[in-house]
Amino acid sequence: MKLIIGLGNPGSEYSHTRHNVGFDAVEYAAAFFQTKLKKRCLCNYRYAKVPGGIIIQPLTFMNKSGLVLRHFRKYNLKASDIMVVCDNMDLGTGGIRIKNGGGNGGQKGLNSIQQVLGSSDFIRLFIGTGRPAEGVEVVDHVLSKETDPAKAKELEKAVEDAAKAIEAFIGGEDVAKLQSAYNRKGLL
Repeated sequence: MKLIIGLGNPGSEYSHTRHNVGFDAVEYAAAFFQTKLKKRCLCNYRYAKVPGGIIIQPLTFMNKSGLVLRHFRKYNLKASDIMVVCDNMDLGTGGIRIKNGGGNGGQKGLNSIQQVLGSSDFIRLFIGTGRPAEGVEVVDHVLSKETDPAKAKELEKAVEDAAKAIEAFIGGEDVAKLQSAYNRKGLL
């Protein structure tokens, strides 16, 4: 059993922003399994059970993403069975980096998950959003949509490829093979 956590912020004002590429990727991955993410009453997440795994979107806002993990303790998952999908400004727009373990790089959603798990040994799938243009604040950059047509196309392709990597991970593909198949730098 694999657990995939796509990070983002709930609400239409954040839909399809750079910070929500994790949400976008897991929605796309659920579609590969011909299902949609659903919310049950009083739950702070959307989810889809698929053969071999569960795909979730925490609805707690990015900084508290780890709180939803308590709902999945019954599965006794190892950290290596968990993949977290999120944005990364240090990757060029449309880049993908799959990483086994490591730090949180200042990403508050990853930090929340590390705190709750008590481990940093889970898999990360980063989708590159690039750095903000000169004079643009980081928060304004991540909470906005990509407006450059070439970069928007690269970002959309990265979300699609991330979803394919998620599908392969759930299917049991080795992380090293996923890295070889999907890691790329993106547009600077």
